[in-house]
Amino acid sequence: MPRFPTLPRFRLARLIPLVLTGLLAFAALCSASAPAAADFRLCNNTSSRVGIALGYKDNEGWVTEGWWNVSSKACETLLKGTLIARYYYIYALDYDRGGEWSGQAFMCSRDKEFTIRGTDNCLARGFDRTGYFEVDTGEQRSWTVQLTETAEQNVPRSGLPGLPNAPPNGQPGAILPPPKVAPPK
Repeated sequence: MPRFPTLPRFRLARLIPLVLTGLLAFAALCSASAPAAADFRLCNNTSSRVGIALGYKDNEGWVTEGWWNVSSKACETLLKGTLIARYYYIYALDYDRGGEWSGQAFMCSRDKEFTIRGTDNCLARGFDRTGYFEVDTGEQRSWTVQLTETAEQNVPRSGLPGLPNAPPNGQPGAILPPPKVAPPK
């Protein structure tokens, strides 16, 4: 009967703790949870497709960006990573029914895709001057804005964000009223 080579006992005794330590380290790496996503997101809970423009202040100053096209009942990440500002500004267009979500914070935009630095002299610089509504994220690291239709909201129509009678922003995320009808052009 052939004999298999065996490790001396002192080598085996040293090898077992090393193998166990390696297995424990591997298990710890596999079970480590990924950090929670910290993003600025918008969910379109309406039955329409919407276009989104976003304004915010970064390390270089004010910037507005657009357009994110968000399908009905879908969400989109507008900015990835931990929020760098407390206040963000949104302007949204209802592509299917007309109308808009807007406010009293005037910033630049345009009809085509854009990234615009600065909020002054929009018209003189060849851009549109657009009223964005304010979103106060408090001290949150991430935020989700919910666009809703009349049947899905409990916010009085007069309570537009950024205006008197605005809904409180105590929760991470804001529920916004339905779009108002845009005037004919």
